[in-house]
Amino acid sequence: MRLLHTMLRVGNLQKSIDFYTQVLGMQLLRTTDRPDQKYSLAFVGYEGNPHQAEIELTYNYGVESYEMGSAFGHLALGAKDVYETCNKIKSMGGTVTREAGPVKGGNTIIAFVTDPDGYKIELIQRDD
Repeated sequence: MRLLHTMLRVGNLQKSIDFYTQVLGMQLLRTTDRPDQKYSLAFVGYEGNPHQAEIELTYNYGVESYEMGSAFGHLALGAKDVYETCNKIKSMGGTVTREAGPVKGGNTIIAFVTDPDGYKIELIQRDD
C-alpha cells in the first residue's frame, strides 16, 4: 500500500488551486464536478513524481469556510532552499507564519506558511 492523497475542504476552489499551483508550484492534475451531489474536486501535486501523495481540494457548494479543529496539524513539503521559498511565497502574496530558520533544538531548516483556508504547511529543507 501507499498513501494516495489528503483531502482538504476549501471555501473557494479557484483561490485554493491558484495558491497550490502558482505559489507552491504544484500542477493541477485533474478535476471533477458533481453538481447533483453539490461538490467539486481538484487534485494538485508535483507531477514529476508519480509515487507521491496528492492533495484533494474539495469544495462543497455554498460552504465558504470551515472550522480548523484541533486534530489537524499540518502538511509538509520538502524544499531545496526554504529561505528562498519563503521569499517567493511572500512576493506572491502568500503568508509565512514562521520564518525560515533552524528547528528548535536542531539544525534542520524549516518554515511554516498557510493556504487561503488557513491550513498550515511546513517547509522542510531537503536536498532530495
